[in-house]
Amino acid sequence: MSRFTSTVRSFPGTFWAANTLELFERLAYYGIFNLLALYLTNSPETGALGFTQVEKGMIMGIVNAILYFLPVITGAIADKFGYKKILIISFLILSSGYYLMGQVSSFSSVFVTFFYVAIGAALFKPIISATIARTTNESNSSLGFGIFYVIINIGGLIGPLMASELREISWNYVFLMSSGAILVNLLIVLIFFREPGRQMNSDSVMKSLATVFKNIFIVLQDLRFVVFLLILSAAWTVYWQYFYSLPVFMEQWVNTAPLYNALHSISPAFAEAVGTENGIILTEKIIAMDAMFIVLFQIIVSTIIMKIRPLQSMTFGILINAIGLTASVLTRNPFFTLFSILIFSFGEMTFSPKILEYISRIAPKDKAALYMGTQFLPIALGNFFGGFIAGGVYNLLADKYEMVKRLLPQLGENPKLSNDEIFFYAMKFLKTDEAGLNEILWDTYHPWLFGGVLMGIGILAVVSLYIYDRFMASRNLG
Repeated sequence: MSRFTSTVRSFPGTFWAANTLELFERLAYYGIFNLLALYLTNSPETGALGFTQVEKGMIMGIVNAILYFLPVITGAIADKFGYKKILIISFLILSSGYYLMGQVSSFSSVFVTFFYVAIGAALFKPIISATIARTTNESNSSLGFGIFYVIINIGGLIGPLMASELREISWNYVFLMSSGAILVNLLIVLIFFREPGRQMNSDSVMKSLATVFKNIFIVLQDLRFVVFLLILSAAWTVYWQYFYSLPVFMEQWVNTAPLYNALHSISPAFAEAVGTENGIILTEKIIAMDAMFIVLFQIIVSTIIMKIRPLQSMTFGILINAIGLTASVLTRNPFFTLFSILIFSFGEMTFSPKILEYISRIAPKDKAALYMGTQFLPIALGNFFGGFIAGGVYNLLADKYEMVKRLLPQLGENPKLSNDEIFFYAMKFLKTDEAGLNEILWDTYHPWLFGGVLMGIGILAVVSLYIYDRFMASRNLG
């Protein structure tokens, strides 16, 4: 314990300031992001926007792809102008952007506003990672990044749980919460953040950006590495469906009342705290369990996979991740869904941390920083392709309201009817209740087939990574 305590005390104040900034930024981001698919597609009667699945996929996929690509550029900007200045700009953009997201309602205005938020997030993202790296050393970096990863997931857990409570009052409060959390960060960076020791960039902004793109071009000339990045993009395409498609699927198909009742039989107070007055548990609270499982089990999983080759660990983790996500859309049973999320989380804990380890191993010693800087590229591609899966593919295979329009096309011909109104008229026409209509749609159109698409992409990634491991990877590194 004394060694642990001395290691903790070795971290400078800026390390803890950076972790606090990460906590509130993740709280704000995931407070909105975990609920965003629901906000975009739920009926306007609930205060949401009522967009189509295709529109949702475009907004989330394209904007998040840009968000994960921009750090390649914004990192150079931060090195040029200083971390603290760029953090202040980032927080001003994020706080105003989150507020504006709650004030706009058209597709174009939501897209532009979310893109504005993405710029602020992209300015923030590389600075905090670099600050953690610069405020740790060989003796404490393992613990330092472990603390950082736990902080990320604590924010990813608390944010959606707070937002879930607020959206029962008004969706607008969710955006106000995120905006306020970023204002707290603005105060922290002004009072507590100190510029970490770093080499100042004397080049002009244009020259710095030209160097960035030149470095990307150099790295992408490594065919073996490009193949690895493309395989990862397939894995990330599946992963992002957890936030893009699963919340909508659960909202449309999964009745969480049995889960609420089971909790109520054990602890009425706890069930009432996490549930609603209607005796259900809101989707986003179940989605947030991924972050909770990571907080609880990441250290254990990391210890188990420590001695496993990175490529083997990634292959196994991607497979488990895909199985968990696929299983979550195979039934309408909330207990099975929760168990599937646990499986999904173990897959994420197994493959995600090993990516940077593998890149650091295969990168030429004189180009390590260049290779590490490309880590966001497959995540960006995964978001981009994931937007199409969550849009057109989900709309075709799993969207409940599109199925109603196919079953009773005369209802879909009235553009004035919202999705909820179409569903209500369908119940009257078929003389059934909500559960009965869901049963008809489930048995007629088989929305669980959407899981087959996810599993297919996951298997493609796993098989490709296995072939890569056998024939392209360096055996002593992978």
